[in-house]
Amino acid sequence: MSRRCELTGKAVQSGNLVSHSNRKTRTRFLPNLCNVTLISDALGRSVRLRVAAAALRSVEHRGGLDAFLIKAREDELSQTCKVLRRDIIKKTAESAVAA
Repeated sequence: MSRRCELTGKAVQSGNLVSHSNRKTRTRFLPNLCNVTLISDALGRSVRLRVAAAALRSVEHRGGLDAFLIKAREDELSQTCKVLRRDIIKKTAESAVAA
């Protein structure tokens, strides 16, 4: 399992830890990933994702998982989220035509 957020694409970064004496030590900066269950209103089911804590705040700010995925760019999403996004767009289009 890769250390990458499924919604934002945030991944491991590498860099230096710099001491007071200016010595540099290589290190890896890992994203704060959480296993969460998010609910899709359009599909009426829950989805388990591995998401960064910052992405959780973004999901809440945009108004839920459906709104976040509709506005998200395809290249940042994982494969499961791409499929989920297409299903949500189809379902909202069907409900708009029926209404």
